[in-house]
Amino acid sequence: MTLTRLNPLLNELTTRDRLNRLFGRNEAWETEGALTVADWAPSVDILEKENEILIKAELPGVEAKDVAVTVDNNVLTIRGERHLEKDVKKESYHRMERAFGSFFRSFTLPNTLDAANVRADYKDGLLTLLLPKKSASTSRTVEIKAA
Repeated sequence: MTLTRLNPLLNELTTRDRLNRLFGRNEAWETEGALTVADWAPSVDILEKENEILIKAELPGVEAKDVAVTVDNNVLTIRGERHLEKDVKKESYHRMERAFGSFFRSFTLPNTLDAANVRADYKDGLLTLLLPKKSASTSRTVEIKAA
Protein backbone atom coordinates (compact mmCIF):
# COMPACT_ATOMS: atom_id res chain seq x y z
CA MET A 1 0.00 0.00 0.00
CA THR A 2 1.38 3.38 -0.99
CA LEU A 3 0.65 6.51 1.04
CA THR A 4 -0.08 9.66 -0.95
CA ARG A 5 -0.02 13.13 0.54
CA LEU A 6 -3.29 15.01 0.01
CA ASN A 7 -3.02 18.45 -1.53
CA PRO A 8 -6.31 20.29 -0.76
CA LEU A 9 -5.76 22.84 -3.55
CA LEU A 10 -5.21 20.16 -6.15
CA ASN A 11 -8.18 18.21 -4.83
CA GLU A 12 -10.42 21.30 -5.18
CA LEU A 13 -9.22 21.96 -8.72
CA THR A 14 -9.75 18.34 -9.72
CA THR A 15 -13.25 18.26 -8.22
CA ARG A 16 -14.22 21.53 -9.92
CA ASP A 17 -12.88 20.26 -13.25
CA ARG A 18 -14.88 17.04 -12.91
CA LEU A 19 -18.10 18.94 -12.15
CA ASN A 20 -17.53 21.29 -15.08
CA ARG A 21 -17.10 18.34 -17.44
CA LEU A 22 -20.16 16.63 -15.98
CA PHE A 23 -22.32 19.66 -16.82
CA GLY A 24 -20.66 20.24 -20.21
CA ARG A 25 -18.91 23.43 -19.19
CA ASN A 26 -15.43 24.15 -20.51
CA GLU A 27 -13.69 27.01 -18.66
CA ALA A 28 -10.88 27.17 -21.20
CA TRP A 29 -13.23 28.87 -23.66
CA GLU A 30 -15.07 31.16 -21.29
CA THR A 31 -14.34 34.89 -21.47
CA GLU A 32 -16.80 36.25 -18.91
CA GLY A 33 -14.79 38.16 -16.32
CA ALA A 34 -11.50 37.22 -17.97
CA LEU A 35 -10.35 40.77 -18.66
CA THR A 36 -10.51 42.20 -15.18
CA VAL A 37 -7.57 44.27 -13.98
CA ALA A 38 -5.85 42.48 -11.13
CA ASP A 39 -3.14 43.49 -8.72
CA TRP A 40 -0.21 41.13 -8.80
CA ALA A 41 3.19 40.73 -7.20
CA PRO A 42 6.32 39.87 -9.15
CA SER A 43 8.49 36.93 -8.08
CA VAL A 44 11.66 37.99 -6.29
CA ASP A 45 14.97 36.28 -5.47
CA ILE A 46 17.17 37.71 -2.71
CA LEU A 47 20.79 36.62 -2.50
CA GLU A 48 23.38 37.72 0.02
CA LYS A 49 26.97 38.01 -1.12
CA GLU A 50 30.06 39.01 0.82
CA ASN A 51 29.82 42.75 0.06
CA GLU A 52 26.23 43.22 -1.13
CA ILE A 53 22.70 41.91 -1.29
CA LEU A 54 21.31 41.15 -4.73
CA ILE A 55 17.58 41.34 -5.44
CA LYS A 56 16.17 40.08 -8.74
CA ALA A 57 12.52 40.74 -9.62
CA GLU A 58 10.79 39.19 -12.63
CA LEU A 59 8.75 41.83 -14.46
CA PRO A 60 7.80 40.30 -17.83
CA GLY A 61 5.88 42.65 -20.06
CA VAL A 62 6.70 45.71 -17.94
CA GLU A 63 8.63 48.60 -19.44
CA ALA A 64 11.44 50.20 -17.43
CA LYS A 65 9.60 53.55 -17.45
CA ASP A 66 6.71 51.90 -15.57
CA VAL A 67 8.90 50.74 -12.64
CA ALA A 68 9.99 52.80 -9.62
CA VAL A 69 12.36 51.78 -6.82
CA THR A 70 12.45 53.76 -3.58
CA VAL A 71 14.33 53.42 -0.30
CA ASP A 72 12.77 55.17 2.69
CA ASN A 73 13.51 54.51 6.37
CA ASN A 74 15.29 51.23 5.55
CA VAL A 75 12.34 49.96 3.47
CA LEU A 76 13.00 49.18 -0.19
CA THR A 77 9.87 49.33 -2.36
CA ILE A 78 9.48 48.22 -5.97
CA ARG A 79 6.36 49.67 -7.65
CA GLY A 80 5.09 49.54 -11.17
CA GLU A 81 2.34 48.68 -13.58
CA ARG A 82 1.86 46.21 -16.38
CA HIS A 83 -0.53 47.51 -19.04
CA LEU A 84 -3.00 45.50 -21.08
CA GLU A 85 -2.42 45.61 -24.82
CA LYS A 86 -4.72 48.29 -26.23
CA ASP A 87 -5.37 46.78 -29.66
CA VAL A 88 -6.82 43.46 -28.44
CA LYS A 89 -10.58 43.22 -27.87
CA LYS A 90 -12.19 41.21 -25.10
CA GLU A 91 -14.01 39.05 -27.62
CA SER A 92 -10.70 37.88 -29.12
CA TYR A 93 -9.60 36.09 -25.94
CA HIS A 94 -10.45 32.50 -25.16
CA ARG A 95 -8.56 32.57 -21.85
CA MET A 96 -6.48 35.16 -20.04
CA GLU A 97 -4.26 34.15 -17.13
CA ARG A 98 -1.65 36.90 -17.05
CA ALA A 99 -2.35 39.62 -14.51
CA PHE A 100 -2.34 43.29 -15.44
CA GLY A 101 -2.40 46.36 -13.27
CA SER A 102 -0.28 47.88 -10.56
CA PHE A 103 2.07 45.98 -8.27
CA PHE A 104 4.44 46.62 -5.41
CA ARG A 105 6.82 44.68 -3.20
CA SER A 106 8.42 46.08 -0.03
CA PHE A 107 11.37 44.74 1.93
CA THR A 108 12.79 45.91 5.24
CA LEU A 109 16.53 46.40 4.89
CA PRO A 110 19.03 45.67 7.63
CA ASN A 111 21.03 48.60 9.03
CA THR A 112 24.19 47.05 7.59
CA LEU A 113 23.27 48.14 4.04
CA ASP A 114 24.27 51.41 2.40
CA ALA A 115 20.83 52.57 1.21
CA ALA A 116 22.30 55.70 -0.42
CA ASN A 117 24.23 53.63 -2.99
CA VAL A 118 21.60 51.19 -4.25
CA ARG A 119 22.02 50.42 -7.98
CA ALA A 120 19.29 49.22 -10.32
CA ASP A 121 19.56 47.56 -13.75
CA TYR A 122 16.68 46.47 -15.97
CA LYS A 123 17.05 44.13 -18.92
CA ASP A 124 14.66 41.69 -20.64
CA GLY A 125 12.02 41.95 -17.91
CA LEU A 126 14.45 41.32 -15.06
CA LEU A 127 15.05 44.07 -12.49
CA THR A 128 18.35 43.62 -10.66
CA LEU A 129 19.05 45.66 -7.53
CA LEU A 130 22.49 45.76 -5.93
CA LEU A 131 22.47 46.89 -2.31
CA PRO A 132 26.03 47.35 -1.05
CA LYS A 133 26.89 46.63 2.56
CA LYS A 134 28.40 49.36 4.69
CA SER A 135 32.07 49.00 5.39
CA ALA A 136 32.61 47.03 8.56
CA SER A 137 32.48 49.24 11.58
CA THR A 138 35.64 49.21 13.58
CA SER A 139 35.46 49.03 17.31
CA ARG A 140 37.87 50.85 19.51
CA THR A 141 38.60 51.02 23.16
CA VAL A 142 37.77 54.32 24.81
CA GLU A 143 40.18 55.49 27.45
CA ILE A 144 38.54 56.55 30.68
CA LYS A 145 40.18 59.51 32.37
CA ALA A 146 39.92 59.61 36.10
CA ALA A 147 39.50 63.04 37.68
